[in-house]
Amino acid sequence: MTSDTIADMLTRIRNANTAHHKSVSMPASKMKVEIARVLVEEGYIESFTVGEPAPGQLLSVELKPRTTRGRALSGLRRISRPGLRVYARKTEIPRVLGGLGISLISTSQGLMTGSAAQRAGLGGEVVAYVW
Repeated sequence: MTSDTIADMLTRIRNANTAHHKSVSMPASKMKVEIARVLVEEGYIESFTVGEPAPGQLLSVELKPRTTRGRALSGLRRISRPGLRVYARKTEIPRVLGGLGISLISTSQGLMTGSAAQRAGLGGEVVAYVW
């Protein structure tokens, strides 16, 4: 059993993307579903489905196919981890690749991108960078 399930999710998506898989499945949780929701809204993945509520519920993520311009998802990086939590104030929201990527921020209003958190005037835990 892994102690950092978010890092496990990001690694599964990164590995499936590198291997040109169409989809990847993993154990589901509320936080993972929220991360998948934000990735769909920002256009990094195609879609996601959550299995029926039962023990061993699965989250299936459909990756976007490669186009002539390249992959929609180039990289994922876990920032805040169980051994070292990273927080950002509303004035210190990090920018990823000079604004080309997004940062995932866990705020009191839920999980959102760094730019959405800045517009809402919220800070929180920096979960991951996506580019």
